[in-house]
Amino acid sequence: MSEKMKQFKLIDMCEQYRDIIYEAEPTSMDYRDFLVKLLMIEDEGKYTRRTEKLKSNAGFDSSSRLSDIDYTFNHSLDRQKIEQLGKLAFIEANENIIIIGSPGVGKSMIATDIGYNACDAGYKVLFVNAKELVDKLYNEMLEGNLEYCLNRLSKIQLLIIDELSYIKMDKERESLFFQVIRQRYEKGFLIITTNLPMVRWNELFTGQLAATAILDRLLHHCHLLSITGDSYRVKGSNLCVNKKGQ
Repeated sequence: MSEKMKQFKLIDMCEQYRDIIYEAEPTSMDYRDFLVKLLMIEDEGKYTRRTEKLKSNAGFDSSSRLSDIDYTFNHSLDRQKIEQLGKLAFIEANENIIIIGSPGVGKSMIATDIGYNACDAGYKVLFVNAKELVDKLYNEMLEGNLEYCLNRLSKIQLLIIDELSYIKMDKERESLFFQVIRQRYEKGFLIITTNLPMVRWNELFTGQLAATAILDRLLHHCHLLSITGDSYRVKGSNLCVNKKGQ
């Protein structure tokens, strides 16, 4: 029996069916309930393995969750809006999210947690730094692998581009970034975090025309989340100082 379960990749059934038999015997569990119990165990195991794989492949650089946000520290955070986005309704509506704010206010933490929630819901997610993304695309283009790279990106359902702030793109990188945005227009979902208000996005690209073309596609179906206030990292530093001074 165990060999057959392994053959059909019923991993959790194989590991736990004996325990379920021991549980069933004294309670006179009928065949239907016994089968349902086994199927539920296998389903739960497959879900756990699938979500763990999705999270591992996503490339998150932290394990931050929305429950970690200290709303009392920064009153500019729209808790209702953030929690609504965390429920992934924007994915069902084919919408994007742009999170704007100064360094340290929690942009990446919010984007990461939404990404984790998307993995839990079974979506393929990729979390990537903006500069690393455009450099990767540029290198793939030089090596003749751009089409393959863009095809792989198209299979990512939620693409999170972090820190679209610290780069100045040349014409080629700008064109590659535009291809990603155009490829995902009304077909995939994007979360972008940036320090720059949109009126200054021309500083990222070669000019206002390019910035407008990109923003036009991003903003067509989009939630804007603007965060002001002090940095959480500064808050943490101050706490450390205070503790040392006590």
